[in-house]
Amino acid sequence: MTTRVRVLGVLSLVVVGGCRDPLLAKNLNNPDVIRVFAQPASIEQTIAGAYQVCRNVGIGGTDMYQQLSTMALENYSQLNNFSMGPRGAIPRAPILNNKSTSQALAGTFSAWHRNARLVANAVAALDRLVKNGGTLGTPAQNLRARAWGFFAIACNLGWLAASYDSAAAVDHLMASDSIPPLEGAKVVMDKALALMDSAIAVANDPASTGSGGFPTPAAWLSGVSLSRDNFVRFVRSYKARFRAYVARTPAERAAVDWAKVIADAENGITADVVVSVGGTSGWNIGFQGAQMHVDAAWHQMSPFYWGFADVSGGYDTWLATPLTAKNGYFLIVSPDLRWPQGTTRPAQQAGSPNPGNYLSRPYIQNRTLQDTPGDPWGSSFYNYYRYKYIQLGSNQGSYPEFLKAEVDLLAAEGYIRAGQIAQAAAKIDVTRVGRGGLPALSGAVTSLNDPVPGGANCVPRVPAPPTYTSTACGNIFEAMKYEKRMELAFNHLGSWFYDSRGWGDLITQTPLEYPVPVNEMEARYGPAARFYNLGGGGPSSQASPNTYRFP
Repeated sequence: MTTRVRVLGVLSLVVVGGCRDPLLAKNLNNPDVIRVFAQPASIEQTIAGAYQVCRNVGIGGTDMYQQLSTMALENYSQLNNFSMGPRGAIPRAPILNNKSTSQALAGTFSAWHRNARLVANAVAALDRLVKNGGTLGTPAQNLRARAWGFFAIACNLGWLAASYDSAAAVDHLMASDSIPPLEGAKVVMDKALALMDSAIAVANDPASTGSGGFPTPAAWLSGVSLSRDNFVRFVRSYKARFRAYVARTPAERAAVDWAKVIADAENGITADVVVSVGGTSGWNIGFQGAQMHVDAAWHQMSPFYWGFADVSGGYDTWLATPLTAKNGYFLIVSPDLRWPQGTTRPAQQAGSPNPGNYLSRPYIQNRTLQDTPGDPWGSSFYNYYRYKYIQLGSNQGSYPEFLKAEVDLLAAEGYIRAGQIAQAAAKIDVTRVGRGGLPALSGAVTSLNDPVPGGANCVPRVPAPPTYTSTACGNIFEAMKYEKRMELAFNHLGSWFYDSRGWGDLITQTPLEYPVPVNEMEARYGPAARFYNLGGGGPSSQASPNTYRFP
């Protein structure tokens, strides 16, 4: 976070009687946190809207969402819009960050930092108010706002730590005009997790459910009112997500405290958290609710990872073909009911109705719109249209802010890493069987080395050693990854990217994170600032070989 004082106008100073020192004149253009938060209502309003700002920045407010999607090949597009084409191209280019060209998304970095600092100042103002005998209305109302404020600060810091190599770990204890130092992503994420613990501790104060306390007003979560217990579950779900997302490499992912991930996930949300988006709500839905559904130039599904669903042999042929000669226009035939069924394109097109809501199946369409040429490895017949109902409803509707499937699958990964295969299988089967109609893992898989059931029609089928040019039935770890890709695709910022980098699955040389933007470095260090690029084979790149020996 950078605090800067700007002179917004010319002050006309009149010295009366020659004895008044003009330097003592009050400059009302200077940031004055005490004055801004002088009224209790302004404190609560700032805190109340802070989570909305945090999630809007990631899901619909900047180019990062689209860039991470193409870097993870969750999405494929050659368009330069949002830098999708340049970020998703093979070979992968670095994220340039110098005086001539900065691609580090300064607006995103700044928005999260500024929102974190704003909310931290609001929480500090609330603490001063209470210390001086004031109140937002009732003691319970004070506690509710304080808990939400800690959570909102953590939301901003958590996404910064997941996305950038460094950031400033701001909190409510810092002076409003201080400039905290840049620290590594792990340090910032630790601060975010600690703030979430503070949010939970405040919410668990028995007084928080008194008059004016929990549940939260519905406007704070766009139509969802959270009881104290459900607020704690929501925060713990975020803790499980962020604890896994901060890892940059397979070694870091393995070193995650999975016992804590399991504990948070098992005590996380018990059903999808569904909010109202678009229209006059102020809650963004962004690319996946609108522009990606315009035509195939904006969104296709490259077979690289999506092909794991195929049982026809078409994906094997595609794998065995050199990169520039690949032809993605083949049928993906899958027993997974989230894919259109049939063995011909007309049959699959007939089985690709527009979704009525996010639970409609199939999630994927074999499109009837015109196919758009692209890189031979990026093009296909398919679009992930699970959220197209938002566009069809004038870009507004109900949207799953946090899916129960995510906490189930986070717990499943933890159980796999702990060798608790039966517990993992039960978690994976919730969507594998319940949504995909695939054979259950429970009772069929008892070790990490067992292939998923289904024989020749098993799903997922993954590139197999030694050549990785043909497929074999994946194990339970690959089944967990497949379910995360199917269920979380396009749901939130980096829904494939953060997991894929931690698993070592990204295309070789993909940037693993964004650098601190040039303008932030300049503002902090002036002429001494040092700028740097990340990815593209330089620092912070996906190592070679990756999991599947992709380029």
